[in-house]
Amino acid sequence: MAGATTTSSPLRRMESVCRHLLPASPPILYQNPLGAIRLESSPVIIGGMVLDIHAKPSMQPHPGTTVPGMEKFLSPSWICQFRLHISTAPLLMLDANLSPDSLEAACKIAHESGVPVFFEPVSLAKGSRIAPIAKYITYTSPNEIELVAMANSLSPPEKYTFVKMEQSKNKAKAVEYLFEMLSPAMFFLLEKGIKFLLVTLGSNGVFVCCKESTSLMDQRKSEMMSFSTPLLQKLERCFPSNMLVDLPREGSSRTCVFHFPAVSASVVSLTGAGDCFVGGVISALCGGLGMMQSVAVGIAIAKSSVESEANIPDKFSAATIADDARRTLLSAKMMWCK
Repeated sequence: MAGATTTSSPLRRMESVCRHLLPASPPILYQNPLGAIRLESSPVIIGGMVLDIHAKPSMQPHPGTTVPGMEKFLSPSWICQFRLHISTAPLLMLDANLSPDSLEAACKIAHESGVPVFFEPVSLAKGSRIAPIAKYITYTSPNEIELVAMANSLSPPEKYTFVKMEQSKNKAKAVEYLFEMLSPAMFFLLEKGIKFLLVTLGSNGVFVCCKESTSLMDQRKSEMMSFSTPLLQKLERCFPSNMLVDLPREGSSRTCVFHFPAVSASVVSLTGAGDCFVGGVISALCGGLGMMQSVAVGIAIAKSSVESEANIPDKFSAATIADDARRTLLSAKMMWCK
């Protein structure tokens, strides 16, 4: 460590480890823990690794993962300890960093209790872990490539493809092209049991694909949060321009696809936008908002992320989020319903 500056990444990481081994120093308090000064861009941490004194992993790494010990400890038996927490939650969020056995164990607990499951594919390789649990999944949020990979994991040999369109300034043309390319995979995944597909399209927005009669969350488990009230007031009776009623419509089994445009933003950093979108959608759902409103809120929060240097903004303005979400809802449109 000789010669490392006080702002160097290696030294900061070493200090992060040392604070767990040495006596604690007097705490430094910030008004907002997320608002502490960032000296340099920080990576998104998705796991950890135990090193011996020679800086070698104490466990052999698992190919295709960044965390050699994670799958060992987040086991089905460990997850089952939280059966009560899962069964009483308004929603269970899982990501594909978990092992297939652990994913299935968590899904089964949620399914037995009628708790909807939100699956985050994480990456192209790990997204295929949805194959054995697709029938349990209520929501999932792949990008274009992850969507196709997920469909192919349920349909060997591979039959779905995605060819990226050349850069076009015509947004409407780009959205139509994306729908034509992705709709076969979207419709196939619905047939496999997934209830809602939230396909993120970057600057082209989001596709929401679902069956018209799909039941939503159990609102009895939702909890009205302080941020929910201004959002509900702002978004009340707001729907995509050519959609007369919100989902679901009982007795119908039509497949519907909606397009939500991205909100114009002054881009500073794209890191964290996807996580903020998912977090915004889940927070809104758990706060009592409907599916369409929640997607609009997720897009609005993602906009706040790309306009911030931090992966997650230090603070959010409920009024700004509500205004952006309303604008998104009113600009959304139904692309398909047959």
